Parts: sequence; C-alpha cells; structure tokens
Amino acid sequence: MTRAGQNLRALLPARRDYQAVRRTWRGDLLAGLTVGIVALPLALGFGIASGAGAAAGLITAIVAGVIAAVFGGSHVQVSGPTGAMVVVLAPIVAAHGVGAVAIVSVLAGIMVLIAGAARLGRAVSFIPWPVIEGFTLGIAVIIFLQQIPALTGADVDGILHSNVVVTALSSLAGADPRYLAWSLAAVAVVAACMSLLPLWHHAIPGSLVGIVIVTVLALILPSPLAVIGGLPTGLPAPGLPTFSIDTLARLLLPAVAVAALAAIESLLSARVAASLADTGPYDPDRELVGQGLASIGAGLFGGIPATGAIARTAVNVRAGAKTRLAAIFHALVLLLVVLVAAGPVGAIPLAALSGVLMVTAVRMVHLATARSILRSTRADAIAYLLTAVVTVSVDLIVAVVIGMAVAGIFAIRGLSRATGVHREPIDGPAEPGDDRIAVVRLDGPLFFAAADRVLATVTSLHGVTVVILRMSHLELVDATGAHVLSEIVQQLERRGVTVLIKGVREGHVELFRTVGVLSSLRHSKHLFAELAPAVAHARSHIVRAPVPPAPDDDTGSAARA
Repeated sequence: MTRAGQNLRALLPARRDYQAVRRTWRGDLLAGLTVGIVALPLALGFGIASGAGAAAGLITAIVAGVIAAVFGGSHVQVSGPTGAMVVVLAPIVAAHGVGAVAIVSVLAGIMVLIAGAARLGRAVSFIPWPVIEGFTLGIAVIIFLQQIPALTGADVDGILHSNVVVTALSSLAGADPRYLAWSLAAVAVVAACMSLLPLWHHAIPGSLVGIVIVTVLALILPSPLAVIGGLPTGLPAPGLPTFSIDTLARLLLPAVAVAALAAIESLLSARVAASLADTGPYDPDRELVGQGLASIGAGLFGGIPATGAIARTAVNVRAGAKTRLAAIFHALVLLLVVLVAAGPVGAIPLAALSGVLMVTAVRMVHLATARSILRSTRADAIAYLLTAVVTVSVDLIVAVVIGMAVAGIFAIRGLSRATGVHREPIDGPAEPGDDRIAVVRLDGPLFFAAADRVLATVTSLHGVTVVILRMSHLELVDATGAHVLSEIVQQLERRGVTVLIKGVREGHVELFRTVGVLSSLRHSKHLFAELAPAVAHARSHIVRAPVPPAPDDDTGSAARA
C-alpha cells in the first residue's frame, strides 16, 4: 500500500476501534445511558439558545453524536451542540435566518474535514493556555447572560442583533415581575437539584430531576411559564439545504468562524479526555475528520454544527466508558426519547432549561484556574482577561486571534530579552595589545525582535582592532538575525576592524552562507571552530595593525561595560 493510502486508511474507522468491546460493553452501555440523560437538557437548551430550536439541538446530538463517535479520533469523545457554538450561531441566525444554520453546518463541516485530511490536527497546540481559559470564561458569561431574556418574559426586539450584555439589561428593564418570579423559582429548583443531589449520590442526574420537578409543578399549578412546545416524533429525512451562490458567498465567512471553533473545541475536548483516564491515545487528524462529517450530517438532517463537548465527555469517562460504544449508545438513548417521549419533553418550561444552562455556565468558570493565571505572569494575565472581555463584547474568534496576538507579542518580547551580547575577557595570561581585541559572545535566540539591539551594541565598540564573534551559544537564528550579523561584519570591516567568527553551529552554516554572513568576512581563514586559534590569529593582527584613534564620544563605554 502506498504512503497516501496508509494515511487515508489511518483517518477511517477500523476493527481495532472495537477490540475491547467484548470486555467493556456493560460499562460502556451504562456510561452511554448516563451521558444520554445528562445530554438531553443540554441538547434542548443549546438548540433553543442558538435560535434554531429545541428539535435542532436534539437532532444534532443524535446524528452528530453517532457520526463523530464512529469516525472521530477519540475512543470516549461525546459530541453534540455546545455552549461555545451557540455563542457563534446566535448572531448568524439573527443576521441570516434559521435556514442559514444548515448551510453553515455543511460548509463548516467540509472545512473541518479538509483540515483533518490535510493533517492540521496538531495546530491547536499553538493556542496558549491563558487564551483557551480566557475564551472559556467569556463563553460562560455569554451563556449565562443569554438566559436572562428567557427568564424575564420581556418582549425585547432584536435580541439576537444586539450585544448580549445590552440585551440582558434591556430585558431586565422590561421584565414582567410575575413571570420573573416564576422563572427564578424554576431556576432555583433546577440549580438546587444540580448542586445538592450529586452530593447524595454521584449517579443521580440532578439536571434531569430538576427539570422533571419544575415540569410537574408547572402542569399542576397555573403557571405562566413558556414551554418547549411540539417536537418531532422521529428524525426528519436528510436532504441538502437550498442555497444560491449569493447565499454561499454571504455565509462563507461565518462558516469559517464556525469551522475554526468546531476544530478548536473538539481537539481540546479530546485532549482533556485523554488526560482523564487511560482510554488510549487520540488521533487529532482523525478527530477533525470525524467532527467535519458530524457537522455535515447534522446539517443534512436540519441540525446545527457540532463539536466535542468537554463536559459530556468528562461525564462519559467518569462513568466508566472505555470504547466508542458509549458515545454511540448515548445518541441512541436520545433517539429513543424522540421516538417515545416527544410529548412530555415538549411540556418542559423554558425557564427550567435556562436554569440548566446557567448552572453549566457557572461550572465552566474555575476560580482556581483563574487565580493561577492571574498570579503567573503579567503577559498571561493580560492575554486571559483581554480574551475574555473581547469574547463577551465582540466575537469569540476575534477574541482568540487577539489573545494569541497578545500572547505572541509578549512571547517575542521575552525571547528578545533572552538574546545576550557580552564582551568577555581573554583567557590566560594577558599579552600586549589584548585590550584592542574584543571577544563578544552572542547568547540565546537571534531573530528579528532582537536584531537591532545586537547590531547597535556590537557596532558601538570603539578602540578595538579585532572583534571575535563567538556564536556557539546562539540557539536560534532567523533570516533577519543572519542579515544583521552580515551588517555587523561589513560595518566593522569598513572601519578597519577585522572580524573573526568562531563556533558557527552546523545548523546555521547554510543560512549564514545564503544570507552572506560568511562572504562578508575579509578572508575565509577568519572563520574558526575553536576560540584559542581565533585569539592567536587576532593577536597576530594586533602586531601588524596600527593603534586605532580614540573615539570622539563615549558611545562605546556602555558596550564595554
């Protein structure tokens, strides 16, 4: 088989994915049932919050859950609608309508699929941890604030068009006190169940119990609370969403944002799952392929884009899942709910689902993590806070880009400070004229951010006849750094200062030759592997060279220091 064939086969399902099922099927089925119960209110809530509706959330959890489990790169990843995706989808629904969601889902799925086939799965490792935690905090704030209009009963025009903070404040200003009281009571019941029941026994699904209690009370008592309403009693037939070239052009940029988020969140979730238990490694490229196919499938059935769900995946692992069977069974549990319990599910008050999402949002914020980042370094703290603020006030993808840019700027600044330029004394007994020889050691990385400083420091040397550049301690050199070395040699040679280079690393030789560092030397014999021969050669130049004139100013004093 060719290498291309092997690469393709590695991205597809294989028999080895289910080798352990004979030993683990009981635990996998129990884990799948547990996750299915946990996922039901989240699928409904995230579907409604996205603007696509509760049915779209359920369809996504079922269709995408199966496809991602079969084709994905993790043995225990659970996929479906998530809060982060809701944050991106809500503005798309507001601007382009609900019909655009299926098109965006298919387009984004194709992009993620291509990214997996192109082996871009490791790219998520380039996102700094403070940036990841920053947009997680921002997402949590947005999810929480998105529930406030549903709790107030206020008629706020253009809710999805305005900033989430403004919308929340506007809905509170126009709240119906009676409706708000009922909503807050429903949220309190759900929050209490989710917080207290697991303390009694970890296997009790607090969110589901809370929803059942609120639903029963709303049916018994004359409640004004709005409910989910009618749900389909089965999966709709798949079909391509209708579109035009103009529609595709308008939705292309939103699809890119959705694809980027789907890839980032899914890979992060898979990485977290791999660290929670010994369930085998995950393949990031195959994970992208699986998530791309999952979003395509969800879009064809009328759902929304899917991603790996960190919370549900963690529940799956802690419930004892070992193979993909657990995630597949979780989707089948949700399908069974659609087939036999669509009526009772449709009677669930929206306020109860808002309570689930609010508690979920609060749990996304880890105070210990926030304290760790804020106390680590100033650069990380700024990246964390800025990412969170931009996520809430502007856009999630913009926030990630800005957070990475800020982190990158601080990282470059730190690296540039690690570049050292040091004048060293000559080892051994001093000889006449040694004060006219400058041994300059270059340390650390030499790249564009530190190049000007190195150039200014070395060329400011005065009162010397020979300069020996020690380069064995240079760790990293880019084209700009090499070009600056060439300029240093040329400037010093024009002043009559002989430049000797010692200790060029093997990995830098080709770059130095290409950029012109080596050709800038006065003679090919001015390149040395060891310091002692370089010093001896420099002393021979001192014997033959006249004493250089004194400098006109004191610019060399800092360099000599």
